[in-house]
Amino acid sequence: MNRIEHDFLGQREIAGDLYYGVQTVRGFENFDITGIAMSHEPSFVRAFGYVKKAAAMANRDLGVLAPDIAEAILEACDRVIAGTMNDQFVTDLVQGGAGTSTNMNANEVIANLALELLGRDKGDYQHVSPNDHVNYGQSTNDTYPTALRLALILRLEAYVTALERLRDSFFEKGKEFSRVLKMGRTHLQDAVPMSLGSEFRGWGTTIGEEIDRTREVQKLLREINLGATAIGTSVTAARGYPRLAVKHLSDLTGIEFVLANDLVEATSDTGAYVQLSGALKRTASKLTKICNDIRLLSSGPRCGLNEINLPQLQPGSSIMPGKVNPVIPEVVNQVSFLVIGLDTTITLAASAGQLQLNVMEPVIAFSLFFSIRTMERAMTSLRDRCIVGITANEEHTRNMLLNSLGIVTALKPLFGYRVCAEIARASYLEGKSLHQLVVVERELMSQQQWDDMLSFERLVNLDPA
Repeated sequence: MNRIEHDFLGQREIAGDLYYGVQTVRGFENFDITGIAMSHEPSFVRAFGYVKKAAAMANRDLGVLAPDIAEAILEACDRVIAGTMNDQFVTDLVQGGAGTSTNMNANEVIANLALELLGRDKGDYQHVSPNDHVNYGQSTNDTYPTALRLALILRLEAYVTALERLRDSFFEKGKEFSRVLKMGRTHLQDAVPMSLGSEFRGWGTTIGEEIDRTREVQKLLREINLGATAIGTSVTAARGYPRLAVKHLSDLTGIEFVLANDLVEATSDTGAYVQLSGALKRTASKLTKICNDIRLLSSGPRCGLNEINLPQLQPGSSIMPGKVNPVIPEVVNQVSFLVIGLDTTITLAASAGQLQLNVMEPVIAFSLFFSIRTMERAMTSLRDRCIVGITANEEHTRNMLLNSLGIVTALKPLFGYRVCAEIARASYLEGKSLHQLVVVERELMSQQQWDDMLSFERLVNLDPA
């Protein structure tokens, strides 16, 4: 049977099987913005369960919440943490009110679960109230950012795993291609020899740096303002509540949270989100560079560089038979562009805070979650559907190298810059190979000397020993 719930704006009819209430319904109706509900980010739902549980434990310990009500709330929070109530979290991630609709969604679900556990009907809020009990000594302005920070810490674990797997796939290819000789390039022009393996190893190293940067930002997210309530003055919270609630949250999650020293500052500050977004943007820019390189190296196959072969995943054209495109690097490029754009959104939202609160946190949350989710999936696709299946055209890369002018740099220690420049110029103008000019025509060195100078170890500057 349906039930009637009231707030100071009036009454609404609520379906009997729903655990959220009147304020959630209003938020759901008012903010049909992205079509992406809070339930699409289970880590955020789980985080609210942890925050509300820590708050109830602190209020129970301080004697401001009756033991039976507290225990019912704690058990209800456990169900939220377990993920069995995800479908009841329906508010849009982007909303007005600084996240009030999301906070009340959590409060109402937990309150109605607690009521059932106590043998009472949903909506019987005189016994367990979303505001007076579940939200006791709290405000959206401290619970929402605390839950967001916890959710981001949890969500970044899978993201970092994707980074690690991508890094490792580059290192594996680095070993596989360690003896593949090729020409390095600067300014898109032939430079000096290198191994294809060192190119892939370099990509692995640069992704490894992103793991370190992400871990550093995770630590920044551990500073929270739980207990600050509305503006940082802890109004309505029991004495001792902030530190006790933070301790309980740390114990529940195994994450060492720290209560901000200045709760007024912490309640309006969004600097950690900007830092995290910057780290995501940094990774996106690196992925863009790597994918551009991969597309260049695989270009052709007959009329491009054609140094590597990508897995052939799908026909590439509706008009050109047999054409296959580098679709995975292309889609990773697009995701990277999206993340870079969302960083601008986060920057603007962070700068839009006014006085004691930044009401734009919901769009920050949406942008961060969307960036993390799409980047994680893009990196997984790049690894699984591209990197692990790359093969090298070893004979082709070696022939291009030996027929290039770039290897003249290897002769510079013998002949000096001026002579080598003249040889390279003559080779270019006369259309002759360096070998033809140096060994055959000018007899500047013997074939044996040539072979020694152009050995793999010398060309890639390795110690022959």
